[in-house]
Amino acid sequence: MSRPLPSVLDQALASAVRAPSPHNTQPWRFVLEHDVIEVRLDRERVLAVADPHAREARLACGAAAFNLQICLRANGFATVVRLLPDPAEPGLVAVLRLDGNQKSTAAERRLAEAVFRRHTNRRPLLDKEVPPAARAALKAAALHEGGQIEYLDASGRYTPVASLVRQAESLQETDHAFRAEAAFWTHRGPDSPDGVPKIASGPPPQGSGVVSLRASHENEDLPAREYEREPLLAAVLTRDRGPHAEVRAGMAMQRVLLTATADGLATSFLSQPFETPRTRASLERLFAGAGQPHTLLRIGYGYPARLTARRPVEEVLTQRTTAH
Repeated sequence: MSRPLPSVLDQALASAVRAPSPHNTQPWRFVLEHDVIEVRLDRERVLAVADPHAREARLACGAAAFNLQICLRANGFATVVRLLPDPAEPGLVAVLRLDGNQKSTAAERRLAEAVFRRHTNRRPLLDKEVPPAARAALKAAALHEGGQIEYLDASGRYTPVASLVRQAESLQETDHAFRAEAAFWTHRGPDSPDGVPKIASGPPPQGSGVVSLRASHENEDLPAREYEREPLLAAVLTRDRGPHAEVRAGMAMQRVLLTATADGLATSFLSQPFETPRTRASLERLFAGAGQPHTLLRIGYGYPARLTARRPVEEVLTQRTTAH
């Protein structure tokens, strides 16, 4: 097999760290050995209060694995991906192996290019409807990775899910441990390599909307703004559940996010109901029969927001050499 130039692997790893993660915690590490890249969960960066079982962290690692794969494929290298390949090593989230050359497709190149433009947009969106063609493209993106997208306005779950988001936000406001954890990771300086800088946060909402935005991501230095009344909300689901499904959902989520970016759409997360036990249980009951919900996306059209920084690849990469 022809070996890729080092710059291709460098680009793939630079793409991997651009994946989204809760509060931009970046809970991943990578191990490179010849033509194999391991994606590993960094337990020290898992949110102990909001994500004690590392569900959201595994979503983030799945998104990082997808970025690795799409960058390599866009550069002409086939890849084989195995998720949670070793039961004895639960921290080993995924293994990607280069598997020869292939001709990249226009769709792969388009998604790979979107990696470095995708960002979480916490600002108000325009009251502009997402057209059916764009909605269909996002559904196809999720299906391509073994997941599914459900639009809440079409399923009748919009109102109860919005209620759970508000309920979770209320519970979190009175949870001192949760607030302390969120405060640690947010309102950071503009050059912080992790966490959410204050300038990447949205303005306080003017009035109450249908869904609550995360209070810890408000930038009170900005004047209050009116947010869209009823944003398009979508749940990312899988048919199965458990750690393997969480990683797979992360890959599906990332293909959806990159497809949205390539189509000019803005996206952000409504993670609150997944981060309190009471609302998470209610959310799972609400989707019983449809699948296991992993995250909620807010989708629409908006003005570009600042990208959050990432730690250098060197800080999260181990290069392993095998003696012969």
